[in-house]
Amino acid sequence: QVTLVESGGGLVQPGGSLRLSCAASTSISTFNTMGWWRQAPGKKREWVATITSGSSRAYGDSVRGRFTISRENAKNMVYLQMNNLKPEDTAVYYCKIRTRTETVYWGQGTQVTVSL
Repeated sequence: QVTLVESGGGLVQPGGSLRLSCAASTSISTFNTMGWWRQAPGKKREWVATITSGSSRAYGDSVRGRFTISRENAKNMVYLQMNNLKPEDTAVYYCKIRTRTETVYWGQGTQVTVSL
């Protein structure tokens, strides 16, 4: 069993930045992929970014060029640096991992609100 805890959400003005963190309860070095998803009110959960065990990165079209995903194996952490935030980035952001046995775990989410 793996527990994921997100943090770093909050209220920010358009054009601002936030860094989300995801802390895993076990070593992340063996995880297949780690990623971030988000869900806005009334909308389906949307993929944001993924980082593999080999540190390959991929991003959704709506965030590419503004968001950066990274991982720090020594601390069992995954991060999402979000720059130039827009009101449409407002959502609950979830950390997701997929183990080498294809088991998927989700965190509880952290709220990001972009507004004046």
